[in-house]
Parts: sequence; structure tokens; C-alpha cells
Amino acid sequence: MFPAILFYVFAGVLIFAALGVILARNPVHSALLLVLCFFNSAVIWLLLDAEFLGIVLVLVYVGAVMVLFLFVVMMLDVNVEEFRKSLAGYWPLALAVAGFVIFAIINVIVVKHLGGITFRTAPALPADYSNTRALGAVLFTRYAYPAQIAALRAEDEFERLVTRAALVVQNVGVIDAALGDGMQVAIGVYQAAVSDLT
Repeated sequence: MFPAILFYVFAGVLIFAALGVILARNPVHSALLLVLCFFNSAVIWLLLDAEFLGIVLVLVYVGAVMVLFLFVVMMLDVNVEEFRKSLAGYWPLALAVAGFVIFAIINVIVVKHLGGITFRTAPALPADYSNTRALGAVLFTRYAYPAQIAALRAEDEFERLVTRAALVVQNVGVIDAALGDGMQVAIGVYQAAVSDLT
């Protein structure tokens, strides 16, 4: 009974945080509410005995992606009012899609309670079961070659990124050493190098 109560509490917070992501007027607040969504999703994964997926969700999305997203949002200083005016025309489509999704969810719930659908539950897992061990066994046996190919590709991209970042730092260091207090020029070179990367 207690896991069910925890599930409903965290699912409710997740729904309200997701609504806050959509309805918040400040993009930084939206990003922080999205971090709250990720944390609540991770707790739900933990309640479903998927510890590895919950920890990866926190480490990858909250620890890397959202920090980068927050940094970009705060650095760009986006004009939110102009962006909001351009999105005003899409409200009818958004309401239609949301209405269809709500109708589909209610339809599944009603049909299930009328006996039209029977959902099978997963079999009980043994006491010493570890989904991290099972995932590792599959990853390093059946999917060993695709995992290695993906790792090599990621390593190649990381090396390119580090090389470009080193060139940017080197250019900034040379200009700063030559001009002494030439931070404005260094920032201009940095921004030019970053725009070349994208």
C-alpha cells in the first residue's frame, strides 16, 4: 500500500511540474521545473525496481543536459514576449491534440473497468534480482558490438569537441596575453569560434 501512495504522490507532482514547464512565463523557471519532472520520473523508476534507469535519468538528463540547457537559456537572454506572440496561433491545434489524448486515456480506463481489456501484470522477480546486472549481461553479450561502435562514435565526437575547445582557449589566451586587458576582444573571438562550431 505504501509504494502505491508514493507512486500517486510523485506522479501528481510530476503532472503539476510538467504543467508548470508548459505554463511558466520564464524559461529558466521552465527548465528548473523540467529538472523537477526528471527527479520525479527517476523516483517512479526506482519504485518500479528499475534502479539503473532512474540513476541514469538523474545523471544524464539532470546532471548534463539540463545544466547545459540552463546555461544556454541564461546566456542567450531570449526575448520571451516575441516568441510567445508567434506561438499564440497554435492554441487551437494544441487544445485539439490535448483533447484527443485525454479522450484516449479516459477511453482506455473506461474500457478496462468494463472488462474489455485485461492487462497482464509482470511476473514476480526473485529476491536477488538486479536489473543493473541483467542489463549489463545483455549489453555485454548480445549487444556488445553495437555498444562498442556507439562508444567509439561518442569518443570520436568528444575528441573533436575537446580539440575545438582547446583551440578556442588557446586563441583567447594568446589575445589576452598580447593585449593585457583585452577581454572584449577575447570574448569576440570566443563567440566567433563557438558560432563556427555550430
